[in-house]
Amino acid sequence: MDHVGVVVDDLQAAIDFFVALGLEATDSWTVEGDSVDRVVGLEGVRSEVAFVQTPDGHSRLELCRFLSPPNDSEERLAPPHAPGIRHLTFAVDDVDATLARLRPHGAELVGEVEDYEGIYRLCYLRGPAGIIVEIAQRLG
Repeated sequence: MDHVGVVVDDLQAAIDFFVALGLEATDSWTVEGDSVDRVVGLEGVRSEVAFVQTPDGHSRLELCRFLSPPNDSEERLAPPHAPGIRHLTFAVDDVDATLARLRPHGAELVGEVEDYEGIYRLCYLRGPAGIIVEIAQRLG
């Protein structure tokens, strides 16, 4: 897999969130034109795109903010069990410290921080544009 795309409404806030999580910001640019319209199946597309990646460079997220056309969808806070891509998981060294770093960037717990069967300390949280991010710390 090359990357996962995430549409956001505030590109800089999303970059800041994922950098606070431990990812590294890489490239950013604006895309538009007929070829972009054909790829995404919309007309008049203009969007800002930025990539963030894990420190080892193996996993990347494409963060995209559409400047046009306007989006009238109200689907922002789908529950964790709704069909579709529902969460992104990141391995962290310390769940509590990571959560503390992410809270100033708008992170809100979906449920609770849990020690799962003595294997992981983990939680779901809402990140940019309402996406669910799971952070998981291996125990022992």
